[in-house]
Amino acid sequence: MVDDATRKSLGSIPLMRTKAGPRDKEAWVTRLKEEYQGLIKYVQNNKDADNDWFRLESNKEGTRWFGKCWYIHELLKYEFDVEFDIPVTYPATAPEITLPELDGKTAKMYRGGRICLTDHFKPLWARNVPKFGIAHAMALGLGPWLAVEIPDMIQRGVVTYTEKKG
Repeated sequence: MVDDATRKSLGSIPLMRTKAGPRDKEAWVTRLKEEYQGLIKYVQNNKDADNDWFRLESNKEGTRWFGKCWYIHELLKYEFDVEFDIPVTYPATAPEITLPELDGKTAKMYRGGRICLTDHFKPLWARNVPKFGIAHAMALGLGPWLAVEIPDMIQRGVVTYTEKKG
């Protein structure tokens, strides 16, 4: 199901050990530390491989995440806002990653700009609860989605390049 490059990238992301969600008070704090460690490692690995493609931060409670993701196509950088909430049933339920500005521009998206992950990613997530975390959702969910959908949307003309100022 996953190619060797993805398997290698995935293998370098630490697995989560704590099965806790936002309602689990102290255990959630422990899980959140693991999540940050996983994200830091994944981002660093991406930078080392010259494959840096997103930035994320969260609210103080670690329940709301937001940032930017980008996709390079024909040497042009297409940048998008990314956001998601941690479900109350996390980690049993994967986060629903949202790219609000792309809402309605592809069939592989739900209302509000939530990307479609049901066919491929969610079964994989379910088999790996509680080991998968936010970094895994980015690596196996958003990353592949961008790689497939953005070039298609560019080709169809529904996403166009705009130069960023500053």
